[in-house]
Amino acid sequence: MVCGGRHLLSSTILGIFASSGITATGTNAVVLAHSTSPYTTAYPWSAGFGTKYADPATLPTGTGRAAQFIPNGTAVAIAHSTSPYTTAYPWSAGFGTKYADPASAVPGTGFGLRWDSTGTNLCIGHATSPFISAYAWSAGFGTKRADPATLPGTQARDVTFMANDADVIFTQDSSPFIGAYAYSSGFGTKRADPATLPPNVNTGVDNRLSADVAVMGAGSPYVVAYAYSSGFGTKYANPATLPAGGLGNPDVKFSRSGSNIITAYGGTPYTTAYPWSAGFGTKYADPASLMPDNARGVSWSSSDAAVAFGHSTTPFIAAYAWSAGFSTKYSNPATLPTGEGNVLSFN
Repeated sequence: MVCGGRHLLSSTILGIFASSGITATGTNAVVLAHSTSPYTTAYPWSAGFGTKYADPATLPTGTGRAAQFIPNGTAVAIAHSTSPYTTAYPWSAGFGTKYADPASAVPGTGFGLRWDSTGTNLCIGHATSPFISAYAWSAGFGTKRADPATLPGTQARDVTFMANDADVIFTQDSSPFIGAYAYSSGFGTKRADPATLPPNVNTGVDNRLSADVAVMGAGSPYVVAYAYSSGFGTKYANPATLPAGGLGNPDVKFSRSGSNIITAYGGTPYTTAYPWSAGFGTKYADPASLMPDNARGVSWSSSDAAVAFGHSTTPFIAAYAWSAGFSTKYSNPATLPTGEGNVLSFN
């Protein structure tokens, strides 16, 4: 999930694996994209899951890959596997009437999506050329921005805007596995690739306070981070204790304060987290109560007091209190999502 599932994408370093907006309106909520109809499920959030919101009246048309709230919390978008590949709704303590589809459609499976910090641009990584698309946004999809002059080499898996909205970062399936464009109401010049490339396919990307970018992928060291200033700078040293794997559709998110970084991946313990201060600190202890299977998306709550995951077996969603590390696992929702959890978002 980059420009967001899995996803994520803002003024914090979030997952071209997704991430949530930074300013909420109305009731706090968490929304999950998942594999089975209704393809997205949302809950109120107040130190735990509330009663499930009603499903949208018009559902996404296929497997939900990533969910993302707009920064002011008044809309939510879902990237999914069948046409029109991205669906968006007004949000006010529940899903409103679906917005009209873009006049110029997303051309293939949507993998990740992210709004910029002002909520006036929405970027989507997808399976079909041009692999990355962006739209003006004003209470609905506006004009599609012109495609980049230099396209990604293959499908873009995740996208994120840097905090000043002057760059957009994406991950992709083939070398160099990560890329970036200057951005100003549309794609500008492609930035030079990092001097030290990530080692393998990357599916999650996030940014921290305009200064750092992290990606999560399939090959050791699984999580890689760079300094960033109008282009990729020096790669940070790998964590002393690496994540245990990168299977599935791994994700990565910086906390909203920028002081922590957390990963989600396939293989026990399914998540690994670190303090962050211009590099990876000492790994936090694993959660006492692990998720039952592969984690595919991660998002921080608005106050950084909780972190939630989408994962591949029932209950499909899990959340933990956070206080300088993983604390108690919250009770599962009373009404569970219906299928494999992917990228999710708090507002």
